[in-house]
Amino acid sequence: MARYTDAVCRLCRREGKKLFLKGERCYTDKCAVVRRAYAPGQHGQGRKKASEYGIQLRAKQQAKRYYGVLESQFRHYFELADRKQGVTGENLLRLLESRLDNVVYRLGFASSRPEARQLVTHRHFTVNGKRVNIPSFRVKPGDVIAVYDKSRNSDKFKMIMEANGSRPAPKWLEVDRANFKATVLSLPNREDIDLDVEETLIVELYSK
Repeated sequence: MARYTDAVCRLCRREGKKLFLKGERCYTDKCAVVRRAYAPGQHGQGRKKASEYGIQLRAKQQAKRYYGVLESQFRHYFELADRKQGVTGENLLRLLESRLDNVVYRLGFASSRPEARQLVTHRHFTVNGKRVNIPSFRVKPGDVIAVYDKSRNSDKFKMIMEANGSRPAPKWLEVDRANFKATVLSLPNREDIDLDVEETLIVELYSK
């Protein structure tokens, strides 16, 4: 399973904003964007005027990095979104939001999307009673996501729930933290997605 394995703080610095890839660290003064608010590399502090293509590329890279997907995966999601009825950009974000690793993060069952991906891969979650270890698994309305019974009493999940227990879940998800489970009420609308993503620029980039 392909994934990005280099330093994730470089990604935030390259995009010039917090992508919240390291959980609690992103909310402290140790955050790399706070400490070094410029792009990595020897030319990172130089001023460059971005072209139209450059602006579109950055929009796409930010979305990819928010959700932790690689280029081939992201292109596949775009093609799926383009074939669906409705607005392509909104369809794209809806597909990305419905990934199981993203849903686990949104529910507060993980401190970051990378951590959620790891927990899913290690089979700590069930969907409709069946264990799922595929981070890209797409949930649908009516699905019940739960922490696997034997994982609930682990020190790891106690720490996660203690740290994220007060994080509000989006309205398209209904969470029961006392029982370590949640239900997908619907797929999100654009106003339900709080990420700073300009999906219209992504559509323009791929439509060239």
